[in-house]
Amino acid sequence: MTDEIISIDPNCSISFPRGISFSAGMSEVIRFMEEYPDFCIIDPFKNISPLLDRLQIQEILVRLQELGSEGRPKLRAPHSLKVINFSGSELQKQLAEANLSFPLIVKPQVACGVADAHNMALVFQIEEFSNLSVPLPAILQEYIDHGSKIYKFYVIGDKVFHAVKTSMPNANLLKSSSGDEPLTFNSLKTLPVATKEQLLLNRAQDNKSLNIGVVEEAAKLLKESLGLTIFGFDVVVQEGSGDHVIVDLNYLPSFKEVPDSEAMPAFWDAIRQSYESKKGKVQT
Repeated sequence: MTDEIISIDPNCSISFPRGISFSAGMSEVIRFMEEYPDFCIIDPFKNISPLLDRLQIQEILVRLQELGSEGRPKLRAPHSLKVINFSGSELQKQLAEANLSFPLIVKPQVACGVADAHNMALVFQIEEFSNLSVPLPAILQEYIDHGSKIYKFYVIGDKVFHAVKTSMPNANLLKSSSGDEPLTFNSLKTLPVATKEQLLLNRAQDNKSLNIGVVEEAAKLLKESLGLTIFGFDVVVQEGSGDHVIVDLNYLPSFKEVPDSEAMPAFWDAIRQSYESKKGKVQT
């Protein structure tokens, strides 16, 4: 579905199909589904559409914070703020009210489906917002120092897979190479990742590890609240606090870190279970 989007209007609440223009082919599929409501849709469009909007993603993730308990790391969403412009004086006030401090990662509100959805920036001071090229409206998000390690989780039905990948360095290392300019990048193509030397330094400084049980609980709750069969999310472990922060949530991820021998059986099992569940509801 997301590959067939022509445009998204970020100024209206993205709620399928409002605010979304699809290709002729996808529009025909949507009409077919409306005409034949008993046709089995594994993941309905209306369940996918919240993941097109980073503001809605944030609201979904905030609800997971109830998972934290004594003796376990805190699971949370990153602190964030939606803005409709980068005006200095007004923005400074908004940041203070949202309890946000620099550095900040700036992301378009539209999360996928359009060409510039992955054009982002890391901003180290308020002056760097002038002439910033990130599309508006935008989401300003705290930058989490995480030792250049990101955990990518993949959910297929009842199965949860994960892989560890090298990620962006800590903020102080990024700032030293930014030259007093915002660091702009495309998160799909030009994401700045840590060097081998930086990885060794991070490993020596912090040894917070992932609590897989907490994240698998989150995966189960996300599956129930989203009503989706196949989705992915990214987790970083904050240095110092050990907080487990979900920094991204998306539909139909690549699964490229999961071996086909594991992913394909899980995929077909999930499709079969979803179909049988829907078929049973129709018959009753």
